[in-house]
Amino acid sequence: MLSLQIGPLALPTGLVLLFVSLCVAYGVAWWLRRYRQLPDAGPLVSDLLIAGLLAARLAFVLRWHEQYLAAPWSILNIRDGGFMAPAGIAAALAIAAWRCRRPAMVAMRRPLAISVASGALAWGVLSAGVGLAYDKPTALPAVALHTLAGAPTTLAALAGGKPMVVNLWASWCPPCRREMPVLAAAQQARADIVFVYANQREEAAAASAFLDSSGVTLRNVVLDSEAAMGKAAGSSALPTTLFYDAQGRLVDTHLGELSDASLASKLQKIAAPAP
Repeated sequence: MLSLQIGPLALPTGLVLLFVSLCVAYGVAWWLRRYRQLPDAGPLVSDLLIAGLLAARLAFVLRWHEQYLAAPWSILNIRDGGFMAPAGIAAALAIAAWRCRRPAMVAMRRPLAISVASGALAWGVLSAGVGLAYDKPTALPAVALHTLAGAPTTLAALAGGKPMVVNLWASWCPPCRREMPVLAAAQQARADIVFVYANQREEAAAASAFLDSSGVTLRNVVLDSEAAMGKAAGSSALPTTLFYDAQGRLVDTHLGELSDASLASKLQKIAAPAP
């Protein structure tokens, strides 16, 4: 399951799990201070969180610096999901070790360790629960799609044995419109990967009118009138982008607007290795 529907909002599942896990960590820190008279680890948990996020973002920017140099302002646009978790975890642990090295901070080690471990345990349990409740598809969804001209087609027919990127979009979705040039440029540059643009719940006239006015040239635009692709992927959020390898296995996903860097990082995972 890629997103959770909360009222009118469709939130990324990972973001919801992170929020809940942080609430558990802060809650345990408060409980230890209130009922066990241990030092309050809450502020230090916040410091570790900030350091981890900054390090994870910086590591991603450095890895894909060429894409960010072409548009430096996009470094600040963290909505592209460009983070490297291992770097963030390493930075948080380093900050914790450095802050707790002093004799005056010895008493902080126990509540900090318990709070962080509780948050990590909550993340693991919730992630496992979501994984059990939603089976990750192992093959291309057999969804009935139609071209803008009305001809029936399928993802398997469009893929032709190549890795494939499937972008779920709608003309009324601002992030969908903003990321279209990024996807169009990648489609032009990557003949080894098939790009498919599955419009969700719109008529052919609405989708065609938007594409004509946008000035963006796209191949493989199809209509998913029942939003069956979103249901198969477990996402009600737009845009959602799915990344399949040449065997039709779902390798990665992305909710929200893609940047050049975040798209390049995903394509690397499905591209065939160089001979």
